[in-house]
Amino acid sequence: MADRGIVRNRAKIDAVISNARAMLDLPGTLTALVWKYAGEERPAPRTLAEVPSATPASKALSAELRRHGFKFTGPVTAYATMQACGIVNDHLADCFCRGR
Repeated sequence: MADRGIVRNRAKIDAVISNARAMLDLPGTLTALVWKYAGEERPAPRTLAEVPSATPASKALSAELRRHGFKFTGPVTAYATMQACGIVNDHLADCFCRGR
């Protein structure tokens, strides 16, 4: 808790431990659960203002994670996970990475 270089919020630290336990108790894998929400096609955003912070799919993923006992997994966190995993492609329309 004294190390300023890491998360020091006790609730978030406890959530990491709780989420690890919840992941082990899933009927399948966390990967399968998250990828179940793939397929939401949207037009490529033209500006950063068009990139959403959450979507209906991330809201549904968040709700399912919470039903399984996960904490600190709101729709914005779920959407960031979907972005990081490549489930959604939020590269701007003119970004060189868009088509990859």
